[in-house]
Amino acid sequence: MVKKLLIIGFVWPEPKSSAAGSRMMQLIHFFKSENYQITFASACAKTERAFPLETIGVDAVAVELNSSTFDDFIKTLNPDIVLFDRFMVEEQYGWRITEQCPNAIKILDTEDLHFLRKGRQQAFKEGRNFNKTYLFNDFAKREIASIYRCDLSLIISEAEMEILKADFKVDSELLVYLPFMLEGISGEKIKTLPKFEERQHFITIGNFLHEPNYNAVLYLKQTIWPMIRKKLPKSELHIYGAYASQKINQLHNEKEGFLIKGFAEEVNKVMQNAKVCLAPLRFGAGLKGKLIDAMQNGTPCIMSTIASEGMFGGLPENGFIEDEPEAFAEKAVQLYKNESLWKAKQQNGFEVLNARFDKTEHQKQLSEVIVKTLNSLTERRQNNFVGQMLQHHTQQSTKFMGKWIEEKNKKS
Repeated sequence: MVKKLLIIGFVWPEPKSSAAGSRMMQLIHFFKSENYQITFASACAKTERAFPLETIGVDAVAVELNSSTFDDFIKTLNPDIVLFDRFMVEEQYGWRITEQCPNAIKILDTEDLHFLRKGRQQAFKEGRNFNKTYLFNDFAKREIASIYRCDLSLIISEAEMEILKADFKVDSELLVYLPFMLEGISGEKIKTLPKFEERQHFITIGNFLHEPNYNAVLYLKQTIWPMIRKKLPKSELHIYGAYASQKINQLHNEKEGFLIKGFAEEVNKVMQNAKVCLAPLRFGAGLKGKLIDAMQNGTPCIMSTIASEGMFGGLPENGFIEDEPEAFAEKAVQLYKNESLWKAKQQNGFEVLNARFDKTEHQKQLSEVIVKTLNSLTERRQNNFVGQMLQHHTQQSTKFMGKWIEEKNKKS
């Protein structure tokens, strides 16, 4: 019998634009390797950068928000597993899945913990140290509820696993640690990468729609880059990212060597040309795709504590972790000039990739958890009374809100 997976996307995956897009494609490839028939549905408009899912045998379906047409669609499809791309999607469609396909396993891919990112951003705006007051925000109430309503939630970082278990007392049975699933980097591949003397300039990269990335670029422009440039007057900072707005483009300044390059069609190429990657994120959550790109292409990094979170697991990092702007700039200059230090940090990155993000290992663990969940679904749900309780109340409130919006839409 064919196993069916439905993925409901917050957006259509854009692996060249964001780490979230890459993550989604990794999950799709995993389920393909497990011989699932995959349907990807989203109510979001497609952009030209959306991955052509049909080319890898995935059915792409546009669905409507707050519409009973989704009920008919899901009933006909009758999936074994439904994967929600972020908690907002589970809020919209979870109750419909429960009504129409009660035996489908519900999996939430959190991407990163939104409430953690929002709480850190709020603390940063207020100029205060992040604490539990900022952690226990309204986003947390929604996202944690979504985690409880699902049978499994995929958590990208060990740091986030710890927050959920220690601060929110979420049962570890509901959580699956699943970082990026990557091919290992071989000695042969390493030999093909450009050497220290073949590279020049600094790089930073990230989707500009993501607030932490925009803030980091501003921080580089106003504070960190002038200090680096003073010591290295001929160096340039190349800033890449999808969806550069006018406020980003107006930061471009050739005299200062601060160059907004926009969308990178070939991330590997631009990363390999650079000598050092800069990631001074001041708030955020999850794992940073830019650090993965840097490690895969042998480009050492200077990063903030927030940027490095969950990445290294006690292994030596592929550069330096600094939160003070003066120290950040100083280490960037040191790494840029010192070849033996640069090579040592580069090697650290290769070791981190192979030790912590091995695709085969993480796919095997995910496969085992899914099989275990399929075989004990009734028992697992009985053990998750909080989830049942939240499901009951959500069923009432979200359902009637959805139906009210649907009726309103019919009349307008």
